[in-house]
Amino acid sequence: MSNSNMFSGKVVLITGASSGIGAATAIHFASEGASLALTGRNTQNLEEIARKCEENKGVKTITIVADLNVEDDIKNIVERTINTFGKLDILVNNAGIFKIGTLEETSVQDYDAVFSTNIRSVYILTKLVVPYLEKTKGNIVNVSSLAGTRPLPGLIVYCMAKAALNQFTKCLAVELAAKQIRVNSVNPGTIDTDIFRRAGMNDEENKQYLARGKAIHPLGRVGQPEEVAMSIAFLASSQASFTTGETLAVDGGRNIVCPR
Repeated sequence: MSNSNMFSGKVVLITGASSGIGAATAIHFASEGASLALTGRNTQNLEEIARKCEENKGVKTITIVADLNVEDDIKNIVERTINTFGKLDILVNNAGIFKIGTLEETSVQDYDAVFSTNIRSVYILTKLVVPYLEKTKGNIVNVSSLAGTRPLPGLIVYCMAKAALNQFTKCLAVELAAKQIRVNSVNPGTIDTDIFRRAGMNDEENKQYLARGKAIHPLGRVGQPEEVAMSIAFLASSQASFTTGETLAVDGGRNIVCPR
């Protein structure tokens, strides 16, 4: 964990911060001195992550329990953040759901659920915060996926949604460049989080999926949430000040080899 205070004085809003990549990202930004607005649906988990963040001296954290499928909840996230901190420097659109299934195995309801959480909420939240990011010349980092850059069997709805998020990243980067707001995304490969269990895998299926992941990533293993968090922080930092519209692969090289 770093203690460079690279983000001292910065306010970071992270969705889906109660577990996985979002939680790791919150803890990493806190270690770099950022103040944090953390949102998610699990109150207990959010409070625990906030406690870990505030172990870093001087870091202020608020938690906002919200359902990103509810537009009023999204508005409340922005209002609470601005009312507390008075500004916003970085938005991390991390929240997302994972749905396993082919076209024949998934339903229109599955499609609607994935696109509502993974795309519609991102569109609404980002639209609401752009005026604040313009004031701070801030930036946005979207958490996309390898699934947005190549087809993966049995994940049609998820792949479509992440492809849309990649295009949103690039289109928005062009639109907001004149406001000096940078927009980038990270595209992880298989990362060891609970997202697969929440998608319906039991412990054994999850174990097998992660084991298969070792074989299909050239580095010979799956990734850890902290590795994605560090990439998000890099893109959000002044070290990436001339980078916008980038979809950064954090996937152990999986995107550059033949599908397996």
